[in-house]
Amino acid sequence: MQQVTVTGSRIASPNAESPSPLQVLTAADIAASGVTNVQELLLKNPTMGTPTVSRTNSNFQTSSAGVSTVDLRNLGTSRTLVLVNGRRYVAGIPGETAVDLNTIPTDFIERVELLTGGASATYGSDAVAGVVNIILKKNFNGLLVDVTGGKSEQGDDLKKKFSLTFGTTSADGNSNIMGHFGYTKQGAVYSRDRERSAVDQTWSGNTDDFFEIRRPFYSSFAPQGRFFTDTGSYTYDRSGNPIPWSTNGNNGVGATGFNRSDFRTIAVPTDRYLFALNGNLQLSEKHSAYFEGTYAATKVSTAIEPFPLGAENIYPATGGQVPAEFMVNGVMTRNPIIPQYLWDRISDTDGDGARDYYFTRRLSEVGSRTSKADRDTFRLVTGLKGSFDIGREWNYDAYIGYGQTKESQTSNGQVNVLNFRNALEAIPDADDINNNGSRTDAICRDANARAQGCVPINVFGFNSISPDALKYVTAPGSLNTAIIQKIAGASVNGEVWDLPAGPIAIAAGFEYRSEDSRAEPDALTQAGLNAGNALPATYGKFNVKELFAEARVPLLKDQAFAKELNFLGAFRRGDYSTVGYTTSWNAGFEWAPVRDVKFRGTRALSTRAPNINELFQAPQQTFPADIVDPCEGVTATSQGARDTACRAAPGVMANINANGAFTLNQADQQGISGFDRGNPNLHEEKGRSTTVGVVWTPLSIPTLSKFTFTLDYFDIKISDAIVPIPRQFALQNCYGGDGTFCNTITRRPTAVGANSAGSLQYIDSAVNNSGGKATEGVDVTASWADRVGPGRLSARLAWTWLKEGYDVPLPGADKDYWAGEVGSAKNRATLNLAYRWGPWSVTGTTTYYGKSALDDQFLAQYDMPRNSVKVNQKTYQDFQFSYTLKKKYEIYLGVDNAFDVKPPPIITGLPFNTTGAETDAGTYDAIGRRWYLGLRATL
Repeated sequence: MQQVTVTGSRIASPNAESPSPLQVLTAADIAASGVTNVQELLLKNPTMGTPTVSRTNSNFQTSSAGVSTVDLRNLGTSRTLVLVNGRRYVAGIPGETAVDLNTIPTDFIERVELLTGGASATYGSDAVAGVVNIILKKNFNGLLVDVTGGKSEQGDDLKKKFSLTFGTTSADGNSNIMGHFGYTKQGAVYSRDRERSAVDQTWSGNTDDFFEIRRPFYSSFAPQGRFFTDTGSYTYDRSGNPIPWSTNGNNGVGATGFNRSDFRTIAVPTDRYLFALNGNLQLSEKHSAYFEGTYAATKVSTAIEPFPLGAENIYPATGGQVPAEFMVNGVMTRNPIIPQYLWDRISDTDGDGARDYYFTRRLSEVGSRTSKADRDTFRLVTGLKGSFDIGREWNYDAYIGYGQTKESQTSNGQVNVLNFRNALEAIPDADDINNNGSRTDAICRDANARAQGCVPINVFGFNSISPDALKYVTAPGSLNTAIIQKIAGASVNGEVWDLPAGPIAIAAGFEYRSEDSRAEPDALTQAGLNAGNALPATYGKFNVKELFAEARVPLLKDQAFAKELNFLGAFRRGDYSTVGYTTSWNAGFEWAPVRDVKFRGTRALSTRAPNINELFQAPQQTFPADIVDPCEGVTATSQGARDTACRAAPGVMANINANGAFTLNQADQQGISGFDRGNPNLHEEKGRSTTVGVVWTPLSIPTLSKFTFTLDYFDIKISDAIVPIPRQFALQNCYGGDGTFCNTITRRPTAVGANSAGSLQYIDSAVNNSGGKATEGVDVTASWADRVGPGRLSARLAWTWLKEGYDVPLPGADKDYWAGEVGSAKNRATLNLAYRWGPWSVTGTTTYYGKSALDDQFLAQYDMPRNSVKVNQKTYQDFQFSYTLKKKYEIYLGVDNAFDVKPPPIITGLPFNTTGAETDAGTYDAIGRRWYLGLRATL
């Protein structure tokens, strides 16, 4: 009898069933969905949370744009272990463990098994939430060609696919080889092409209606510049005339701000070239060699608005005060490029004896900030497997593997701030030094800079930067990353002795894994000298050696109320070069009191060691969104610990003295930065999970004999969870009485340009072993298939009810509940229906997201109770129609989001907003109705 190994166990058995909740997606499911990337199908499963990275939420990502990841149970991508044929797969993001599903060809997949609950004892670190095991096809004869084309109803999101799958088997049927070549293209979707995201907007601030939009809400960094004088600010019209500044057109003049949404992207364009090859060579009757090879080349491009430059980027020591005149040969000499209008309205404000000014400007001449990333993933696994006889037949499997992901990224849109400063500091040409100079005779003040090509820069007005000046200040960027994974392992499994209920089966083995990662931005980016995020290089590596064992003990069989009763146990001991020894275990049971009913349950202790980024990441600058300043509205006389703590900041007090209450403007809300960093003192986190369920297959009831029902309860609690300290949490605690958080917060002591005194400048965050994470709920599945009329109808329902989910940011802190919030709906379900009649077939998939609330920490800033503000439920329908001709050719037509359901308005300023999409584009469909047409041919 053929022995089969199922996800969740390394013991081969003839009845491939799992003691843990297991859901399976087949090759037929993939074909019926029309997806080009298996992530798209997996995200419809209700056990999946919102992915950290996908094509529709990664346009602003530095090193992971377009990557496709998955997140079981909303516990984080790093707690979902993705395997291929039960073995580790190289990561797709430097410093992380997340696998990029772009690199796995969908047509090469036999099935995907989703195991929920801790499985570290079986598979090692990271399987805290569960396992996604992608099983590749093993035997294929002939040639399969699949060609698909499609686009959205708006004419974008272009979809192209071409794939060849081929294989052959030896005459004796014991050896085989099969391969795959594929190309897919997914086109861009731009914010400007969807009405809801075409214009910059934000939440109005009305707590009676959190979805009331303030539109437009333009950026105060404009292409013509904004210039600050001693008494105010001004800008220029298209003709070069000075005019008052009015960001959104509220001061009796037209809007002078900038619409960033015109340049942003909802879905990043992604091209993939895929090649896969695997084979099996029989060496003898009981021994064979095998290999698995994969190569994927992914090309991704991103585009966002031109860079918003503030003078503090160029002159950080003075807070952005730009000198307008310089001492030349003992004479204070005016920069000839300074317009007379500005010159007449400025004075010396920093005490150096020279007039100065401040400016902000959108660098439209430099162009949009774009990046093009080329990722190459290579993986090869080879090994021996077979069986041997020591009185009983035992199976063995030994393998080694090597995986590598490299990324080469080039980017545009940034400037060299050192060169920019040289170009701003212009003086009259020596031949014209005594006649007040002129703009055409300006030269750079520094002789060395002139020798290196410096050209004075004019930032006053639209398109005022000359091509030569632009060439001097522009700073193309680069990022090179590499991830290397080496794996090796061996295991045996077999039966040791017989009990009355059957033989005891065990499996045991060892595994070795090393991970090495580096990310190297260009020198200017590392130093923070390109006016953007400072991103130092990150290097790190670790290795782990592990031993594991597993047993399956039959306790009862064919007894009264015990058709079958089995105990299952597993244990793993690991030795990490970073955190030392770790221990994982699980214990489970299967009890079938009668043939039709089986109860199952597991209790597991899983561990997750910190990844390379969590340990070694150097401080990297970021610009967090949706931060609410708890000091806003505080006055000189308002009461409370928060108010007292806020007034202790000199900038806050200066703001109160000037305005009567602590007041923030639009630039303050858009100008918060901070640094993320790793923590080399982290230790492993521990997840304790419990799953209990029942499987009902009512074969003894004729009317229900075609049904299968499962119901499983899950409870996962993670102690010492490795998480970054949430910035809003740090703010609330700093001004709520816990001063230890205040050292991560920096406020502006005085007004700087458009930014107010006391406004938040930096909020830093580092990872730590927190108080924990937890989730609890119930999974229900039901399936049925039978003949109906002239054809066959099948149905499958999967529903997840999320009872509870929360984070504890630090030990002893209050719980931050997220169950029922956007991206973690209390109720999620997927219904699949299919009907086949001869050559015709139709499939339909209904995906349901229940009502979801805004973040409770966000609502607490406005004294709103948890779950008091919700977005409505959303239901999406996908259909595919197909016709098979001569059993060789299949023509299929599909439509996704058939009824063009709009996403909920999770607008800028609200938590869970995806920048550029005006919704949570990782959870909801931000693209709209899409069509595709394809042909499959089997030759």
